[in-house]
Amino acid sequence: MDETLPMATVRTQVTVPLRFPDGYVTTARVHSFHGLVDGREHLAFALGDRAGAGERRTPHSDPPLVRPHSECLTGDVFGSQRCDCGPQLREAVERIAEAGGYLLYLRQEGRGIGLYAKLDAYALQDGGLDTYEANMALGRGADERDYAVAAQMLAALGVTQVNLLSNNPDKAAQLDRLGVTVVDRVPTGVHLSPANADYLAAKATHADHALDLPFVP
Repeated sequence: MDETLPMATVRTQVTVPLRFPDGYVTTARVHSFHGLVDGREHLAFALGDRAGAGERRTPHSDPPLVRPHSECLTGDVFGSQRCDCGPQLREAVERIAEAGGYLLYLRQEGRGIGLYAKLDAYALQDGGLDTYEANMALGRGADERDYAVAAQMLAALGVTQVNLLSNNPDKAAQLDRLGVTVVDRVPTGVHLSPANADYLAAKATHADHALDLPFVP
């Protein structure tokens, strides 16, 4: 049964030119919101043919490509190689700009445990725990993310069906339960490096992420 959520509304829209360190450039229409259930400052980046100021008045026959991307300060901003967040963000922006859709930038650092706790978890990982075990050793959930705000944001944008850009089956399951129809789940690339191999293996084994890794059965 679908969960009933309070309605959110678009608070403001502004056009923002984007430029990535590798030189890729595009333009996004960035939306903020009133009424999100967790009270945090999440953003929706409309890209491609959804980026125009009047995009909600333009009929679209195909579901938009949508990626709910959890904020990762270390990876998204500082280029940390302990995870694949930065490369996934860069890939998602270009693919969504080509297809037309939305990147939902969700303030869910450390799979929902926060930045300081994520760094505490890094220290435990240095001692031998994987990323999920480290969260639980801190007394937190292995993954505390809730995508209710993503469903609210999509509803405020007039989106009821999506092509979901994600390797994470939990995102699709939560959105479906929250009333967003996932027409197709589109995998992201596998951004494997020596520094994040254990992290990616943990995502595949603990959370069934669709990752084609040579060392994971």
